[in-house]
Amino acid sequence: KWKMPILTALSKGCCRYREIQRNVPKITTRVLSKELKHLEENKLIKRKVYDAPLSVEYRLSKYTYSLLPILEQMVVWGKNHKKVISEK
Repeated sequence: KWKMPILTALSKGCCRYREIQRNVPKITTRVLSKELKHLEENKLIKRKVYDAPLSVEYRLSKYTYSLLPILEQMVVWGKNHKKVISEK
């Protein structure tokens, strides 16, 4: 549910934790932390820690850029079929 919006947010460039959180509406801090760890473990994102002042930036790995066209098409498909998807 959350990985695709996170990757989409990071596709615009490096982001700090709060920037990602602002760009992914309704995600909790706990869930965002967990999802970022999973994405890093699976080598889809890179995490860089700066010492002074202490800050962390996330960015897509080189490996993930090959996935972006597929993600973009999934977003387009979702928007085009939103009405059908949201019906229950």
